[in-house]
Amino acid sequence: MWWGLACALFAACAYGVASVLQAVAARSVASTEHGVDPRLLVRVFKQWRYILGVGMDTLGFVAQLAALRVLPLFVVQAALAASLAVTAVTTLGIGASLSRREWTAVAAVCVGLALLGLSAESEGSHPVGLPFRIGLLVAALVLGACGMLAGRAPAPLRSPALGLVAGLCFGTVAVAGRVMTTDSVVSLVTDPAAYALAVAGIIAMLFFASALQHGSVTTATALMVVGETVLPSIIGILALGDTTRPGYPPVAALGFALAVAAALALARFGEVSQPAEREEPPPG
Repeated sequence: MWWGLACALFAACAYGVASVLQAVAARSVASTEHGVDPRLLVRVFKQWRYILGVGMDTLGFVAQLAALRVLPLFVVQAALAASLAVTAVTTLGIGASLSRREWTAVAAVCVGLALLGLSAESEGSHPVGLPFRIGLLVAALVLGACGMLAGRAPAPLRSPALGLVAGLCFGTVAVAGRVMTTDSVVSLVTDPAAYALAVAGIIAMLFFASALQHGSVTTATALMVVGETVLPSIIGILALGDTTRPGYPPVAALGFALAVAAALALARFGEVSQPAEREEPPPG
C-alpha cells in the first residue's frame, strides 16, 4: 500500500511541476475568441516547455496508474488535486509569492493526505463487466460533446463549464485506469476502458486549456478539481469496492475534505501565466 501512496504523491509532484512548465509556455499562444479550437493543442506543442511539461505529465500518469491498482480512488484523486500545492510552491522560483492563507492551505493539503494514507485500505479493483467499460467510453464521448457546447456558452458560464467538464474527463481517466485490463496486449487493445482513457485524456487537456483562455483561472481550476475528485471517488465506493481500514471512515472523510478544500484554496495556481501579480486590497 505504501508504495502505491508513494506513486500517488510522485504523480502529484510531476503534475504540479508540469503545470508550471505548460503555463509558462502558454503565455505566447494566442487565445481563441469563441468556442473550443482543437488547434490550440497544436499551437502549444510548438513550445519546448510545454513538451517538457507533457513529459512530466506522462511520468505522473504512469505513477497514477500504478497507484490506482492498489489504492482507493478517493485517495489517489485527492493526492492529484494536491498537485496544486506543488504548483504553488514551484511558482516561487518564477516570481510568485504565497500569502499566509496559501501557506496554510499547503500545510492543510499535507495533513489531509497524511490522514488519507493512514486510513486507506490496500486493495485491487472489484471486477466490472463489459457494460461498465463500454459505459466509460460512452461517457467520454458524451463529455466531449458537452465540452464543445460549453465552449459556445455565454462568456460568464464558459470558463466554469469547461473547467467542470475537463475535471469530469480527468475523473473518467482515473476510473478507466482503475478498471482497465492490462494482462496482455490483446486484452488491452480490446478493452473499451482503454479507449475511454485515451479519449477522455485528450479532450480533458483541450477543454482545460480552453477554460484557462476564456475566463477566471481560479474558477476553472476549482471546478476542475471538484470534477476530478468527487464523482470518481463516489464511483469507487459504490461500484468498485473502495473502502477504508476498519474504524477509519471518519478519518478518511476528514482527510479527503481537508485535502480537496485546501486544493480549492490554491486554485489560482491552476495556471500561472501572471505569477508576479497579486490582488491588492482596496484602499481603506
